[in-house]
Amino acid sequence: MSDDPVADLITRCAAADRAAFRTLYRDTSAKLMGVLLRILRERSGAEDALQEVYTRVWLRAGRYDPAKGRGMTWLIAIARNLAIDRLRARPEASSDDGLDMVQDSTPRAETRLIAMGEARRMADCFDTLEPERADAVRGAYLAGLSYIELAERHAVPLNTMRTWLRRSLLKLKECLDQ
Repeated sequence: MSDDPVADLITRCAAADRAAFRTLYRDTSAKLMGVLLRILRERSGAEDALQEVYTRVWLRAGRYDPAKGRGMTWLIAIARNLAIDRLRARPEASSDDGLDMVQDSTPRAETRLIAMGEARRMADCFDTLEPERADAVRGAYLAGLSYIELAERHAVPLNTMRTWLRRSLLKLKECLDQ
C-alpha cells in the first residue's frame, strides 16, 4: 500500500473491485462535488456531473498512472474537465431579464436535515473537549484567531496552544469517526 490511499483505490477499481469503488466514492465525492459546484454554480448540474465523473473513473481507472500524480489530482482533473465541457455546451441565455439564471440558494430539506444532524454530532463532540480547549478550537477555526492571539487569550505558551489545537482536532476527528 502506498502513501496515496486514493491512488490505491483507483488501482483496485481498475481491477473491477466494487468495494474499492464504494470507498473511493465515500472518501472523495464531497471534494469533487465542491469542485463541480464552484465551476458549474448549479447544484443539480453538479450532481449530474458528479455521477458522470464516477462513471468515467470506473471505466477509465486502468488509465491512471500513479507515477504521474496523486490519485486525488487525477480525480479533480476529470471533474474539472467535465465541468468545463458542460459549461461550454450550455446554450447562451436567451432571455433579457436573466431571471432564468437566478439560482435558488435555499438548501433542500434533505440537506438541511443532514446538516442539523451533523451540527448536533459536532456539538456533542465539542462537549468532550475541556472548555478552554474547545474555546481555542472555536477561536482558531471559526473566529480566525492566530495561534499567538489564542496563546495570549488563554495565557499559555505558543507551543502549548499548538499542542492544544492539534490534540483537540485529533479528539474531534476520533469522535466524529465513531
